[in-house]
Amino acid sequence: QVQLVESGGGLVQAGDSLRLSCAASGRTFSGHAMGWFRQASGKEREFVAISGSFGSTSYADSVKGRFTISRDNAKNTVYLQMNSLKPEDTAVYYCAARPGAPRTVATAFDYWGQGTQVTVSS
Repeated sequence: QVQLVESGGGLVQAGDSLRLSCAASGRTFSGHAMGWFRQASGKEREFVAISGSFGSTSYADSVKGRFTISRDNAKNTVYLQMNSLKPEDTAVYYCAARPGAPRTVATAFDYWGQGTQVTVSS
């Protein structure tokens, strides 16, 4: 029912900025919570940020003050602005969506994008 496509990943140096985009299908986009998760090689997928349908936001402690999630409901797009990137941020970043209330657990999300690689060099 909902398809997600991430873009904007790449190779950057520590301290640089990057903005990820996630384009979603569906006319009910505004009613979904949209989240970003990441998975480093050999690690479990972890929560990064989420935007609720009424504008609430939540962030993982590791990215607070550096990352900002935003959404444009008219364009069915959610963004993740990443500033002051660190090598520890290197991972595949996934966009996810779920109807209703925001959650920070990956298993609570119904729809996922294919992921986009973010690599931060020292």
